[in-house]
Parts: sequence; C-alpha cells; structure tokens
Amino acid sequence: MTEPAAPVEVSRCADADEAARRTAEVLAAAIDGARTIHGVANIALSGGSAVRALDLLGPMLPDWRDVHLWYVDERVVPLDDEESNHYQCTAHLEAPDATWHPIKPELGAEGAAAAYADELGDTVLDVSLNGMGPDGHTASLFPGFPQLDAEGVCVAVHDSPKPPSDRITLTLPKINESRRIVLLATGAEKAPMLERVIAGPDPAVPASLLERERLEIVTDTAALEGR
Repeated sequence: MTEPAAPVEVSRCADADEAARRTAEVLAAAIDGARTIHGVANIALSGGSAVRALDLLGPMLPDWRDVHLWYVDERVVPLDDEESNHYQCTAHLEAPDATWHPIKPELGAEGAAAAYADELGDTVLDVSLNGMGPDGHTASLFPGFPQLDAEGVCVAVHDSPKPPSDRITLTLPKINESRRIVLLATGAEKAPMLERVIAGPDPAVPASLLERERLEIVTDTAALEGR
C-alpha cells in the first residue's frame, strides 16, 4: 500500500499581486533570520514571472549588506540580454550593497555550470525562490530530461524546450538542501500541474520533487481552481 504524500504548506492568495507580496515577505523574513543566525544570507533567485516579487522585496530590507544573491538557473546568453535572469533580476530588485553572483556565459553551458558549481560549492542556500512552468518544470529541470537525476551542484542543459536552448541549473539535491524553498505559481494555466504538485512527488512533474518539509507554495485562486 502506497503511503500518502507528506502535506505541503500552501499560501492561497486572492491574485498574483497578493502572491507576489506574500513571496516578498517570506524572502525578507528568511534573509533577516539568516543574517541574525549566521551573519550572512544566501538566496537563490528565479527570473520570469517570479520577478514580480522582487519589485516588492527591495524596499522591505533597507540594508542589503551580507546578502549573497545566486540563481537557481540561468540562460546562457550575455548578462545584458533581456532573456538573462541576471538582467531581469537586477532590473527588478533594488539591493544596494548585496553581492550578486551571475554566471559566466562566455564559458558556454558546460563551462559556466562547472564554474558556478565551484563558486557556490558547499554553501547552503537560506532560501530558494522557484517558479513553475505549465509543464511542471522548475529551475531548468524539465520533465524527462536527464538533469532531473543529476547529483552535485550545477549542471548544463541543452535543447531546452523553452528558448534559449542552452542553460545552467542547480541540481534538485542542491535546491532541496536549501533551508527554505518557495514555489511561486499563479494563474489558471498552472492549475493542472499545481494540483499534481500538491498531490505528491511525481517524476513527471519536476516541481513536485521539491523537498516538501521545507517548501511553501505561494499561489492564487486562479491556480487553485476547483480546490
């Protein structure tokens, strides 16, 4: 008999704006707590729709010293390209005195992933901000791709189903060792996969493999259609 999946924390918000605010509040609290306990905070960011939360996060922390900003994944494009997560995040997050950790796209996907793995190393992320695609992917961990089973810190991705094709991504074990994980998923298009994430781990839905004991799903009414 299959044991039921462990329950997961779900913060249900009225709409995407409220979900972005809740996400920003969680990130701010995690950063403050990490600096109080460890003297430094390490946070991994996502691009795409997750940047809505970053617009709100900046003013919540008047002091960004001793905060290190990493990425759960990145597109292998120039850092000033609009497709770059670094470009998107720096455009939306005002974090004076924080230390940014962009990838080195000039090294190519394999070289950039290896360099990022060396740079991040055994640093434990205090909080990881993840988004989810309509196909259930999170970071650049796509359904059916071998990177979903990768060990270590960071790996290259080729032939991404979403352009650009070359990316790097933190591995699932590296994301799951984070002290806290936030999955921001809003909108009706996310509803079918979000239901599967809440139901329990499923290798066909990468976002469902995030460590449930450390995970908070922040979502809205539209994405929880029928629940």
